[in-house]
Amino acid sequence: MKFGIIKERKNPPDRRVVFTPEELVRLKNEHPEAVIKVESSDIRVFNDDAYRNLGIEVADDISDCDVFFGVKEIPVDYLIPNKKYFFFSHTIKKQAHNRKLLQAILDKNIELYDHETIVDANNKRLIGFGRYAGIVGAYNGFRAFGIKYDLFTIAKAETLQTKEDLVVRLKRQILPNIKIVLTGHGKVGMGAKEILDGMKLKQVSPDDFLNKIYTQPVYTQIDVLDYNKRIDGTKADSNKDFYEHPEAYISDFERFTKVADIFMAGHFHANGSPDILTREMLNAADNKIKVVADISCDVDGPIACTIKASTIADPFFGYLPSTGEEVPYTHPGAILVMSVDNLPCELPKDASEGFGEMFMKHVIPAFFNGDKDGILQRAKITENGKLTPRFEYLQDYVEGNGVHS
Repeated sequence: MKFGIIKERKNPPDRRVVFTPEELVRLKNEHPEAVIKVESSDIRVFNDDAYRNLGIEVADDISDCDVFFGVKEIPVDYLIPNKKYFFFSHTIKKQAHNRKLLQAILDKNIELYDHETIVDANNKRLIGFGRYAGIVGAYNGFRAFGIKYDLFTIAKAETLQTKEDLVVRLKRQILPNIKIVLTGHGKVGMGAKEILDGMKLKQVSPDDFLNKIYTQPVYTQIDVLDYNKRIDGTKADSNKDFYEHPEAYISDFERFTKVADIFMAGHFHANGSPDILTREMLNAADNKIKVVADISCDVDGPIACTIKASTIADPFFGYLPSTGEEVPYTHPGAILVMSVDNLPCELPKDASEGFGEMFMKHVIPAFFNGDKDGILQRAKITENGKLTPRFEYLQDYVEGNGVHS
């Protein structure tokens, strides 16, 4: 089995990599039969010599490998027929801009495994950069708050190396007695919580957050039944009711908008779930939220002010609730929004180290144990020039129908 680590070719450049030099050494030690090659890259956060110095082969041509590992989408012209590829294809939700990519993968008889489709037997995702999105997103939320109120200026996350560097910068700042509401208990939400806890901010219950006044900054982390309520007024016993019947719910987030200063959105929002933060809530006279860090970044989704994805280069914009339009974030009536959709790129070293550890734990063994847990089989999107049964729902997308923007 020959594994190839490919150079990232998507713009803007992504410095992350699936495997750090140390993880590849571990792979070779645990599976001596594996042959590993790294494609030379001048942008990767670990340079070529970092691999060479640990005995990993680096080459300009790695086309003789069987399986290729990358992070972002691969330009169609660089896809090699009859190979296996792992990368984020951004096709499984029928994204319009990547339809040609999936068509090319089928035409070239490539086996595609998307990092998003690597799941366990209960369909729980095993691989992702969500934790690092949460870490960087929370940092950016405080950076936005400092700018909004002209309180402090801290360095961009991309200029720092580790999560600890971010925490050190934030702990130096003196925050007023603000309230921060965080949604989500998955990898993204818990990543954001790492920053809040690293800053030693006090965590309070949702009820105390809503009803008590504090002399220090505090935060609360809320779940779906905290910010949604049943339309019929009954109380659900567990989150399961919401997940099974989202249509029976409406948002109950407005009670948080009346007291929170910063909203950090780290939730997963399933199709059919009610919108969370509406334009009406933001436009209400008693709305207190002035900074929204939408880490999940669903454009035109459950957070009304996320009208576009912002960029690492230009992460903040203003949203005017009265018109629903973008304005300069210095506008006195603007909500300052951070909705960068590739946050982990700002912390490429940490993100790559964490990703490689997950990949070694959950995916690499499947190549050597006959895929006894079905990891590869579940993740495989294409085979023999066709969609696999699990992903046949993409056929209309491949044919040019059912495309989502």
